[in-house]
Amino acid sequence: MLPKADKPWTLFEAAHLLNRAGFGGSPSEIKAFHALGREKAVDSLLAPTEPIDAFPPPAWSTDEKALADMQMRIDQRREMQKSLHGLSAADADKLKRETQQAIQKEARQQALEAQGWWFRRILVSRAPLREKMTLFWHDHFATSIQKVKQPVLLVRQNEMFRAKAFGSSKDLTQAILMDPAMMLYLDTQSSKRDHPNENFAREVMELFTLGEGNYTEQDIHEAARAFTGYQLNRTNGTVFHNKRQWDSTDKTVFGKTGPFDGKTVIDLIFQKKEAARFMSKKLWEFFVYENPSAPALEALTDNFAKADFQIGPLLREIFLSREFYSEAAMRTQIKSPVQYLVELLKQLEINSPPYGFPITAEQQLGQVLFMPPNVAGWDWGQAWINTNTLLTRYNLAGFLTKGAEGDPTAMANEQVKTPGMAPAPQRMGRGWKGPDYEKIAPRSLRDDPAALVDALIYRFFQSPLPDKARGSFIEYATSKKGEIFTNKETAELCHLMLSTPYYQLC
Repeated sequence: MLPKADKPWTLFEAAHLLNRAGFGGSPSEIKAFHALGREKAVDSLLAPTEPIDAFPPPAWSTDEKALADMQMRIDQRREMQKSLHGLSAADADKLKRETQQAIQKEARQQALEAQGWWFRRILVSRAPLREKMTLFWHDHFATSIQKVKQPVLLVRQNEMFRAKAFGSSKDLTQAILMDPAMMLYLDTQSSKRDHPNENFAREVMELFTLGEGNYTEQDIHEAARAFTGYQLNRTNGTVFHNKRQWDSTDKTVFGKTGPFDGKTVIDLIFQKKEAARFMSKKLWEFFVYENPSAPALEALTDNFAKADFQIGPLLREIFLSREFYSEAAMRTQIKSPVQYLVELLKQLEINSPPYGFPITAEQQLGQVLFMPPNVAGWDWGQAWINTNTLLTRYNLAGFLTKGAEGDPTAMANEQVKTPGMAPAPQRMGRGWKGPDYEKIAPRSLRDDPAALVDALIYRFFQSPLPDKARGSFIEYATSKKGEIFTNKETAELCHLMLSTPYYQLC
C-alpha cells in the first residue's frame, strides 16, 4: 500500500482532489466537499448518488431511433441506385454526391449535438470522477467521429465507458474488442481469415495494455490472426464473431500456443505483469504527476493485479495517498482544454455557457470531444500550451468575464471548423453579458481591495500565490477603486487574474 496522507485535511487539499478527480468547483462546492472529510470525500467520488441515466443522450441515439435511421439510410441508398438507371454519367455522379452530402450533413449536426450533450454533462454532473474517467477512457481507447462517421456509435461507446468507469480494465478491454466504433476505427471489421488486419492487435498491446517493449512483432502477427472474424451488422449495430472468417488454426502468442480467438488473446495479455504496471502508471500520471517512483509503482501494480484490475480500488489508494497531496503533485499539472473550460465556467458559476461557446473554444484550444487526433489520443501536459493557445485562453477568459460587448474581439472571427464537425453557430456568444458578479464578488468585499483579491485568489487558484503576484493584483484593484468598485472593474480584475501562467495549472 502507498503511505496514506496523514496531515490535516485542508480546504486546499479538498480543492486539489476536486480538480484532479473532477473538474473543479466553486468556493461553496469546495467547502461542502471539504466538510465530508478526506475518506468520505474520496468515497463520494467513487460511489456517486447521481443516477447514471441522469442525462439522457440525444434522441437519435436511442435503440429505436438508431435502428430506424440505419434502415432509412439503407433505403436511401437503395432508392438512389434505382434512380441511377437511365441517367448520364454526369447526372449519376451528381445524384451520388448529393445523397452522400445529405448523409454527411446530418452526421455533422449529430456530432455537434453529441459534443454539446457530453460537455453539458461534464459541466453540471454531480458525479465528476465518473465523467473524468469517461474522458480518460475516451482518450485511452481513442476513436474519432472523423473516421467512424456515425455519431450514434461514439455516443454508445461513451455510455459504455461511463458504465464501466470504475470496473475492471480487463473487462473493458474485452468489451472494446466488440465495440462497433472501435471496430470501424481500427478496421477490425475487415480483418478476415485469409487477410488479417494487424491494427487492433498492435494497438491493443502497444497503447491499450502493455506498452512498447513488452511484446514482439511475432506476437502481433499471431494475435492478428486471432482477431479475425469480428464483424459489425450495419443493419442493427450489433457485433458478432463470424466463425467462417476466423482463423481457427493454432497461434503462438507470448510463448503459448493454441487455437486462440480475440477474447483468449486478451486473457493472455492480462496474465502478463506488464498489463497491471502499464495501467497503474498511466492512471497515476493522469491524476498525479509523471514518472512515479519505482516503489510507488510497484505497490500500485501489485494491488491492482490482486484486485483483478478493478479501477475503483486503485483510484481510492491514489487519492488517499500522501504523495497525491505532496508539493510535487499540487498545482503542477497543465490543464487540458476541457479541464480549463469546465473549471473556468464552474469558478465563474456559469451553468449555461454562451451559445456555441464550448465547441468553438474546444476547436481553438485543440481538444474536441469525440475527436482525438489519432489512436494514441491527445498529447497531454506541455503539449497543451504554446504561444497561440495561451493567447486564446486569455481571450476566452476575457469573453467570459467581460461579456460580448466588453471584449468584442475575443470571439470575433473565431468560427473555426474542425474536419468532420459542423461549423460553430453564427450567432455564437451574441448577447452574452458576463457572469453574476454580485455573487462572485459581493459588494461587502469591494471596499477592501486586499480582501477582494484574496477571495478571488481562493476562487480561481485554491492556493496562495507568490507575494509579488498577489501584490500586483491588489495594486491593480486599488487603482481601479473609485467611489464604488463596479462590476465592469471586477470583470477586468478577474480577467487579469485568469490571464496568468498560474491559472493554467491545477
